[in-house]
Amino acid sequence: MSATSTDGSFRAAPLTDGPPAVALDDAAATDDRLTGAKAAALARARAKGLPIVPGFVITTAAVERLASGVPLPDEALAAWRELSEDGRRSLVVRSSSTVEDLGDSSMAGRFESVVGVEGREAFDRAVATVIASRETAAAGSDTLTGSEPLAVLVQPLLEARSGGVLFGIDPVSGREDRLVVAAVTGGPDRLVSGEVDGDRYELDRSGRRTDVTRGDGGVRLRRPQLRALADLARRTAAVFGGPQDVEWAFDEQGHLRLLQSRPVTAEGRGRPYGPVLGPGPVAETFPEPLQPLETDLWITPLREALRHALLLAGTADRTAVDDSPLVTVLGAWPAVDLDLLESRQEAPRLRERLDPRPRLRRLRASWRVGRLRSALPVLAQDVLGSADHVLGGVPPLAALSDRQLVAVLHRVQPALRSVHAHEVLMGMLVDPAAPRLTGVSAALRVLARSRQSGLTDAQIVAANPVVLALAAPRICAVPQLPPDVDAPDSAPPGDETDAGLLREALRLRVRWLQEVTARAAWTLGERLSAAGRLGGAEQVRGLRLEELAAAVHATDRELRPQLEEPGEPLPARFRMSDTGRPVAVTGTSGGTGAGGGAGSGPVHHGENPPEGAVLVVRNLDPSLAQVLPRLAGLVAETGSVLAHLAILARESGVPTVVGFSGALDQFEPGTTVRVDGDTGSVEEETS
Repeated sequence: MSATSTDGSFRAAPLTDGPPAVALDDAAATDDRLTGAKAAALARARAKGLPIVPGFVITTAAVERLASGVPLPDEALAAWRELSEDGRRSLVVRSSSTVEDLGDSSMAGRFESVVGVEGREAFDRAVATVIASRETAAAGSDTLTGSEPLAVLVQPLLEARSGGVLFGIDPVSGREDRLVVAAVTGGPDRLVSGEVDGDRYELDRSGRRTDVTRGDGGVRLRRPQLRALADLARRTAAVFGGPQDVEWAFDEQGHLRLLQSRPVTAEGRGRPYGPVLGPGPVAETFPEPLQPLETDLWITPLREALRHALLLAGTADRTAVDDSPLVTVLGAWPAVDLDLLESRQEAPRLRERLDPRPRLRRLRASWRVGRLRSALPVLAQDVLGSADHVLGGVPPLAALSDRQLVAVLHRVQPALRSVHAHEVLMGMLVDPAAPRLTGVSAALRVLARSRQSGLTDAQIVAANPVVLALAAPRICAVPQLPPDVDAPDSAPPGDETDAGLLREALRLRVRWLQEVTARAAWTLGERLSAAGRLGGAEQVRGLRLEELAAAVHATDRELRPQLEEPGEPLPARFRMSDTGRPVAVTGTSGGTGAGGGAGSGPVHHGENPPEGAVLVVRNLDPSLAQVLPRLAGLVAETGSVLAHLAILARESGVPTVVGFSGALDQFEPGTTVRVDGDTGSVEEETS
């Protein structure tokens, strides 16, 4: 059996024999070995009652003979005379290769189409042009050879009022509960050639419009037309076994016609649901992907701390908190519930304006935060003292037994929960614009001066653990500090009861507690490796905490570490889908100003930005602190104005914008942009 054009798993082999021409309503036309993928798909659609434009196909067998110099066969000429009314009716002559319109590659635009063909001579030239295009396509391709089987599809030229492209899923985000329509006046040719943009409609599965973007050459589609397109998306998906990329047109009588159907090459991600998630502020704490043991040691207490802080502050109701994941890990990357942790800027809905409960909850939250403002500094100092007591009570790890090392891992958990929760609460009281000493700036000064004194990094960490603010938490032998750093200018020392300074102190205790557990886990990994129970100390990261504890108590227990291969970094804002995949939330571009004034420069992505560049990053990684002095601006897709790096950038006079979703895609390297750290705007500058 031949492969179908929507499968993508197989490519049709050529037929060396067969009829020279077949009509699209002929059952033989559904064989893509004979008619190519494009024509075979239309024939299958016609057989299922979909509204295609009739026509005929010069088959792959006939094309091979034509390419060798044989004239058009009589069967093809007879079909042409009937369809064109002996040359009086204008036609469209298109390619239909066996390698076009497949599930893994559409080959869109690779082969020629000739529009407006009238008369016998023009028809002969058009057929020759299409056949010759496979060699032209091969000249610009690494995969095509120029000898792929090719058929020629011939149809009447449709006089269209409007036309365009219909995607059965969102081709960018992969959302399966969305349809995307691009529409122009006339047929879709100007749209698919890139001559015009057209109007872009986003629809739900019923055809209800959820968004529209007007473009040049666009056309306003009515509700019945949008519903008809949604129905066409449903029917083509049913015929071909998956969402389709459809070219369509409404003719002069207002009838919808299917011109072409091929699989959407974008990967479907399902239908999103639940709260908006994103790396957000947690990306600064965990700029690197996490393995299972790190998740158990550090994400679990963070989740519990967030729950406690949100309920204590009253900024979210208990049902919302209980229903939320709060913080989760996807593909080794952590994400938080942005709906709960970020203040929403949009106008309230009518129901929210009529319902007094949300406003009363905000009033209660303000009252609670007001009370916390006076009590928290004292509480925070107590928590700092308790954390230091836990840290000081850990003996040298080498002197501990395996069971005692596991006890350290468990003992640190409550301390981490407490410090995390108070750090979140203190963040509600911090004035973002107030200058202050940050853990990162202090760490940079200590690291730079200690290296100038000739100390090794191991000696620096042992003597001045503040430098751990520059190293991402990770279970490893030695924390990785940034290589070349310069000491920043000193910030105002501030009052030891200042909320900002207390928050920085709590952040440092979090990092130190994480490091204690990281070293205890690494020591266990070394011992298990030496005993032959692990293939290397690094593999301890692939264990769950419960499994590690059980292995220490049962020395004959087999260990099966599962080190996770990190997935792609998460979108700045997304929802989970019913297939367990993240689906990016669009329409949320724009950021929050983090200060530093305004500045302009060329955009740079990645490491080693040049002097005067605007660095655009996904996360506010503290290790970027060393490059701040040379920047003209900093734009981050995630993060908050209270992030270490945002504060340090503001201190350095670097215009900074955080939480700018989609910035990496929107601002390409080399583009000159102006960054306003006060308003949060980032705009391209034109010369």
